[in-house]
Amino acid sequence: MGNCFGSSARVDATLSTTSEASRYACKNSNSSAPSNISIPSYSAKSSAESLPTPRSEAEILSSPHVKAFSFNELKNATRNFRPDSLLGEGGFGYVFKGWIDEHTLTAARPGSGLVIAVKKLKPEGFQGHKEWLTEVNYLGQLRHPNLVKLIGYCSDGDNRLLVYEFMPKGSLENHLFRRGPQPLSWATRIKVAIGAARGLSFLHEAEEQVIYRDFKASNILLDGEFNSKLSDFGLAKAGPTGDRTHVSTQVMGTHGYAAPEYVATGRLTAKSDVYSFGVVMLELLSGRRAVDKTKVGVEQNLVDWAKPYMGDKRRLFRIMDIKLEGQYPQKAAFTAATIAVQCLSHEAKQRPRMAEVLAKLEELQAPKCAVRHLKTDNQQGEHIPMLQSKHHSPMNMTPLASPVPAHRRSPRVR
Repeated sequence: MGNCFGSSARVDATLSTTSEASRYACKNSNSSAPSNISIPSYSAKSSAESLPTPRSEAEILSSPHVKAFSFNELKNATRNFRPDSLLGEGGFGYVFKGWIDEHTLTAARPGSGLVIAVKKLKPEGFQGHKEWLTEVNYLGQLRHPNLVKLIGYCSDGDNRLLVYEFMPKGSLENHLFRRGPQPLSWATRIKVAIGAARGLSFLHEAEEQVIYRDFKASNILLDGEFNSKLSDFGLAKAGPTGDRTHVSTQVMGTHGYAAPEYVATGRLTAKSDVYSFGVVMLELLSGRRAVDKTKVGVEQNLVDWAKPYMGDKRRLFRIMDIKLEGQYPQKAAFTAATIAVQCLSHEAKQRPRMAEVLAKLEELQAPKCAVRHLKTDNQQGEHIPMLQSKHHSPMNMTPLASPVPAHRRSPRVR
């Protein structure tokens, strides 16, 4: 939903630049941003056949975990959708900031009560309604610290809206690729990766497995302490059941993130999400987009460009984000790169499960492990470009520090 997929073409939109703009908005039309894909399925099966027990629209909307708001309630909460409440705009529609009472969930005065983000669907397009309903279906049932919380929805006449908790730090995409924000520290990047891995692992290990299908930096939102929360479940699908090994469905997702076997065959598995996670891990390491058309040749595709360097400790520095200024433990970076390489295996069966990825990442976050890596690197005394800075020590890594003053945050772009 929040990835603003209003049609199969999924036209990107440029965002406004209000003071807190675009944290929940759609992707920028900049040519460096990845484009979305919608490819006819190669399977004769319909996507409906892939769902184990489809729920009717009435059943979905009667969820006891979300509130059914009236359109007038959300008008009041957002001050009649005033321009100064606008957070962003994209193919899906508009996103507004609002306030509701924490207990009654009724509209509250600006600056008081619970801050919310309200997405307002553009009226045209059946695909938009389908993804809106899918979002309510999954987030109306699923609750986890690393999934964004859906507070409610509005289905009032032709109006379709979604009400979420407000995520003050915006998207990972914004912090990695936008000019202006202070770069994320190494420790914060690992923290973000761990939170996102926990969210995916929860979906994959659920009794009724959920395949996220659109894991990317713009769909990872960050709370005030940089805890990751997955958003935008409009493309989520129920995993295979019984003796089935995959779900056959229309291919939809984002260029550069979608697993090769899924794009080629339309066969979807949880390992498709694992591949996408590997791409985001590579973005965290390099500070570069999965697809960047402003670059030339092989550098346009991050995976193709980076893979030759990722298995070599002495060459890994060539792909590390220069904005880190060398402030990262070399061995931990190599371990993180190794995890990414495993996730990016061309053969889906060779990729690890997300639970295994999570366990490996949590080892990187252990304080003793980080200190040991740093000491070992220093003892080796090797000259490794970018690992030294005259202004900073590699020990100065503060995972909970805010990277951006509120007045300097650049627009969130979807």
